[in-house]
Amino acid sequence: MMISTKGRYALRVMVDLAENQKDGYLPLKEIAERQGISEKYLENILKILVQHKLLIGLRGKGGGYRLTRAPEKYTVGSILRLTEGTLAPVACLEEGAKECPRRENCRTVPIWEKLGFLISSYLDGITLVDLMAGPDLKQLP
Repeated sequence: MMISTKGRYALRVMVDLAENQKDGYLPLKEIAERQGISEKYLENILKILVQHKLLIGLRGKGGGYRLTRAPEKYTVGSILRLTEGTLAPVACLEEGAKECPRRENCRTVPIWEKLGFLISSYLDGITLVDLMAGPDLKQLP
């Protein structure tokens, strides 16, 4: 599994919004500048997050983006699933994947299933609040 720039940037933006939410709606331009992400690319990411109700967007003067709930209610896993589509380590375990004719006799499926469980469990155990605490991974689960 490889996390794309879309997923990584989405996490950075969500942390940025969580850290700056006291300022109300945050303009796209300000977020893009702080994060070093092009406005056009950031628009695409924010659109996904708004469509899935992780953010609220407001147009016009005083507009921008803000979180729809408290930072501790967002998990890294949920954000990455939206932007990446899946956290499955192999294609045959992705949701909606075509049934593999070898699955019943495949000796490797159990390791991929366990890896998928470990990835999901780990990422679902980390919230935006955890990421706001800084780069010290020792406090993470």
